[in-house]
Amino acid sequence: MSWVAVRRYGARALLALLVLVMVLIAAVVVNLVGIRMAGSIEDWHQWMRAHAGWFLVWRLLLYAVTVYGWLWMRRRLHAREPDGGARQRLLRVEIAAVLAVVALEVSRFM
Repeated sequence: MSWVAVRRYGARALLALLVLVMVLIAAVVVNLVGIRMAGSIEDWHQWMRAHAGWFLVWRLLLYAVTVYGWLWMRRRLHAREPDGGARQRLLRVEIAAVLAVVALEVSRFM
């Protein structure tokens, strides 16, 4: 792998890490503001439980948008790399992603 490729992938990884940190900070801020507006942690949890249906709709929409983007990316990858190796790697990633989402959703009920 050339130095240019390493720099390019390193920059992408750094950008992905930065986005992840920003999302985590936003989640903490939203929870802190919610707790402050609700008055206490217990009231915040009660509000969240009362609106769990809307959170489910939100997650389903996020999953639908993610699947649409994944299918778009998958078509492009198959057009660019028609060999079997790319298909195998993609299948492994797809299985891992589905298992992760199922684990996250099932963990809510345990």
